[in-house]
Amino acid sequence: MSPLLAIGLGNPGAEYEDTRHNVGHRVIDALAERLDVPLDHQPDALVGWGTHEGAELGLAVPLTYMNRSGDAVEALRAHYDLSADHLLVIVDDLHLPVGTIRLRPSGSSGGHNGLAHVAQRLGTTNFPRLRIGIGDDFPDGRQSDYVLSPFTPDQAPAAETALQDAVEAVLAVAATDLDTAMNQFN
Repeated sequence: MSPLLAIGLGNPGAEYEDTRHNVGHRVIDALAERLDVPLDHQPDALVGWGTHEGAELGLAVPLTYMNRSGDAVEALRAHYDLSADHLLVIVDDLHLPVGTIRLRPSGSSGGHNGLAHVAQRLGTTNFPRLRIGIGDDFPDGRQSDYVLSPFTPDQAPAAETALQDAVEAVLAVAATDLDTAMNQFN
């Protein structure tokens, strides 16, 4: 079985740590803690490797800003000599309600600038992704403020459930395959 590299997109820096846009980072942090995998500095990412149910699982957090995520993802893909279908890109999604996750084998960016840059740098949209719903409860023209702010107290319980579901979904993909995990979590 080929290794899986789970890559949680977000923005670097403490000021972005608990924002909606950084749910991808938070999933990787939770996986690293659960699997006791240290994340070490590489040029454009924090990366660690471990195993889950006998499967090799890489965890990565790009140190690039969201809109430049593709640079780090492509560098990781090339460094570990992985095909795009052995990556699992984890992102926030405005089009899904808070508390919802969706696994997909491929697809469009859905207007997500980080996913769009990843697709551009990989030269394909055929890479698995795990989208985590952050909702779209913001006034017109305030999308940037919304994604760069924390979940509200009302949203926090559903967001935490989605993060835990996302952790389990990544582990399911690593231990079985994407189709099996999609049937379980979508």
